Amino acid sequence: MNSSLAKRWTASLPTPVTKQKEQNSGPDLHDAYRVVLFNDEVHSFDEVIEQIIKAIQCSRQKAEKHTWEVHTRGRSIVYAGPIFQCLKVSSILEEIALKTEIQTG
Repeated sequence: MNSSLAKRWTASLPTPVTKQKEQNSGPDLHDAYRVVLFNDEVHSFDEVIEQIIKAIQCSRQKAEKHTWEVHTRGRSIVYAGPIFQCLKVSSILEEIALKTEIQTG
């Protein structure tokens, strides 16, 4: 097949699905950001559990799982979502001086 014919043929093909995925990525995605809670030696389990419940409006059981993960692994992703929500969650956790970080991707 000659090169000009090949160029015209490939130009007429539909846009690949991968391009569509690229267009759907970026900071506007629902879970493009996450709040990471770090371990410290200052707060009790109950203090951390109560603050997680307050910050992400979850069940006590879920907050206990996050707290245990923080204790055993040193960190836990407690929330994933849009940046403005992550800032709110992080702010609530930091009300009692818990250490957090907002990460992307």
